[in-house]
Amino acid sequence: MFCNQCEQTAQGTGCTKIGVCGKQGEVASLQDLLTFAIQGLSVVAHEGRKVGVVDNAIDRFTAEAIFACLTNVDFDPARFQVWINKAYELRQSLKEKVKAAGGPARFEADAASYTPALTLASLEAQGAQLDLINTLDANEDLRSLKQISLYGLRGLAAYTDHAAILGQQDDTIYAFIHEAMSQLTRKDLGLNDLVGLALKVGSVNLKAMELLDAGNTGTYGHPVPTEVPLGQKKGKAILVSGHDLRDLELLLQQTQGKGISIYTHGEMLPCHGYPALKKYEHFYGHYGTAWQNQHKEMDVFPGAILFTTNCIQKPKETYKANVFTTGLVGWPGVTHIGDSKDFTPVIERALALEGFTADAPKGSVLTGFARNAVLGVADKVIEAVKAKAIRHFFLVGGCDGAKPGRNYYTEFVEKVPSDCVVLTLACGKFRFFDKKLGDIGGIPRLLDVGQCNDAYSAIQIAVALAGAFNCGVNDLPLSLVLSWYEQKAVVILLTLLSLGIKDIRLGPSLPAFITPNVLNVLVENFAIKPIAATPDEDLKAILG
Repeated sequence: MFCNQCEQTAQGTGCTKIGVCGKQGEVASLQDLLTFAIQGLSVVAHEGRKVGVVDNAIDRFTAEAIFACLTNVDFDPARFQVWINKAYELRQSLKEKVKAAGGPARFEADAASYTPALTLASLEAQGAQLDLINTLDANEDLRSLKQISLYGLRGLAAYTDHAAILGQQDDTIYAFIHEAMSQLTRKDLGLNDLVGLALKVGSVNLKAMELLDAGNTGTYGHPVPTEVPLGQKKGKAILVSGHDLRDLELLLQQTQGKGISIYTHGEMLPCHGYPALKKYEHFYGHYGTAWQNQHKEMDVFPGAILFTTNCIQKPKETYKANVFTTGLVGWPGVTHIGDSKDFTPVIERALALEGFTADAPKGSVLTGFARNAVLGVADKVIEAVKAKAIRHFFLVGGCDGAKPGRNYYTEFVEKVPSDCVVLTLACGKFRFFDKKLGDIGGIPRLLDVGQCNDAYSAIQIAVALAGAFNCGVNDLPLSLVLSWYEQKAVVILLTLLSLGIKDIRLGPSLPAFITPNVLNVLVENFAIKPIAATPDEDLKAILG
């Protein structure tokens, strides 16, 4: 195997025996093979659009299959066999429709003529022989740029799928995904072509995040500032981790009146700010802290655990019996809730387990400061800046992870001067989300904007402030200090770059798939830089 798509990849270069996330080599090979099969399907779908052949079912499948290859989503080999065979069947059927509509009958890309092996073991061998990443391009810089786009597309596909679940779709996004996946099969694209493709992935992702925002707020209302209890209360419990608001809503509906408290974990914390979700009385609070503690927390959680979309490393045997998954998430030996969304097995497991035997409050945190909430007090924010009560804004957000070096973000927030405001989003905030930073004229100094996809909200806040001060976003007293782990973070970074945002500090380490020459392009065009060795160095450089 070879996998270098996440920040924690082995020795900062690539996992070659087993993934640091727990992914086995067989699964890595199957993910590569599925990616290859989707490239072939995309080649045909891209040509099909030129002759008016469009199939939304294929579009949805493509987004789901690409999403399934994102870090920490699906580690079940049997499920990949189903995905690969379906990609082949859809491609063959689509070829006939494209030909009948006057499109090409033959396609140059090898991926468009790939035939899956008949057994799972043979598919794994095909994937290993393919060696997808190392054969994307013979030129290491062009290969690096193709990887950036591929990993960005995995993040884009995730947000596209999230939005579609809530009824928000845009055919131009699907068209671009097919076009981009087919472009990655070409060997005649130069550096400028591939830089342009990567930035286009980012710009299209802005549209996908806008759709997801519309789905979330249109279905559940705009988040409002909400105090969320930490700790626990006596009684039966279910812990929900991941990103999917729809699954949480259905679980809340199905657990009403059953004496079960629902807790959030990880990126589900912002769900407490949505009016249509917070109305449920048994939607209690948040359980869990930083990424490196998550397995410890799962080990001692006395209730059922539901993983939605993507989440932590694969569950350990010590608590696997209490784990259930939904959506695209899959691990061998873990019960999966199918499309019926009947959470009865989860509920029955929670009722059978002991639950919490006593109340143990641990304070509270605030969430719900998405764009509507922040812009609702924009006049106060603007006045505070003009009066020099607020000197600077820091967006400290992104992914969390277990590799050493992420304490930087905790220390950074702790050391931010008292006349500065910190906006945060995604799971990286669990390094500091419970810090009591106080307020500036009634404006909390720590504002939780939401999940990783709520980068859309953060962008809208920045654009609105730039408009109010009649300047560009890069001229605002705003600095972005980001952490990354997986491919959603990659595509958000591409979105920021596509908007021309500069001087982003990225850590705790730079992606292994970015070569020195490609890094130079990013530095020269966007002044992107790694975080310094200490927060003090960066704060001094930013604030003077």
